Amino acid sequence: MVSTEVIVTTYNNPQALHFSLLGLAGQSHPAFSVCIADDGSGPATQAIIEQWHHRWGDARFRHVWHPDKGFAKNEILNKAIASSTADYLIFIDGDCVASPGYIQRHIDLRQPGQFVSGSLIRMPLQVNELLNDELITTQTIFQTDWLKAHGCIPRLGSWLKTAHLPLVVADFLERISPVKKVWNGCNSGGWRKDLLMVNGFDEAMKYGAEDVEMGVRLNNAGIVGRHNRYTAPLLHIEHSRGYADPLVAANNKRYMKTVRRSGKAWTAQGIVKTDSPTAHLK
Repeated sequence: MVSTEVIVTTYNNPQALHFSLLGLAGQSHPAFSVCIADDGSGPATQAIIEQWHHRWGDARFRHVWHPDKGFAKNEILNKAIASSTADYLIFIDGDCVASPGYIQRHIDLRQPGQFVSGSLIRMPLQVNELLNDELITTQTIFQTDWLKAHGCIPRLGSWLKTAHLPLVVADFLERISPVKKVWNGCNSGGWRKDLLMVNGFDEAMKYGAEDVEMGVRLNNAGIVGRHNRYTAPLLHIEHSRGYADPLVAANNKRYMKTVRRSGKAWTAQGIVKTDSPTAHLK
């Protein structure tokens, strides 16, 4: 049996993390564990994590943490990947709420030599003050009428992401979508062995498509993406991004193009700090 772990990244946003975990608790497919990949959060987040650890227990819940040293998401993700014992890993951010069929859809789509590339519905900042446990546990927050009434569906593309269409139609649209099948750190899934093969995320990269770069290396290694855009809604809780630097993001995108052209799959700044896959075996 294939084992599945959901890796949830977080940084000092305890209320959003609670809502994210509440979404995972309501999944139709219960056979998965959860790892909180914590980029240096403080006591308030720790309190939330302890509550959920008590709820789910050691067998289904773990917490990977390192001290706060600025934006180091890729580093904590690599620690989570390296320490995981699951075969298949699904990644979401701790400010995202998964609809009830989210895990099941990821599992239905997983195939050898493939990663799943998801998307999200962005909720406006003013929605934050309306969020509560009941909205999520009753699934009201995923209803199209509620999303539309609160400004979460500003265009056709957002409406399609509500999974309003029959599965066969939405699945077809995912297959023919011209949108690039990139690795989206807020919503993607892949085989752990494939992520280890490319040495995980590049820890030298800071915020700004730092997750997408690993997807480029997966492509270079022959691992292709498969869309999951219109069949498993994932809602994003908006927040400020004080760590965002446009210059860093622009440099990251230029670097990605270099990686794509080079055909390289391995990063020397990943899980194992070596220049080649075989160097650390010698």
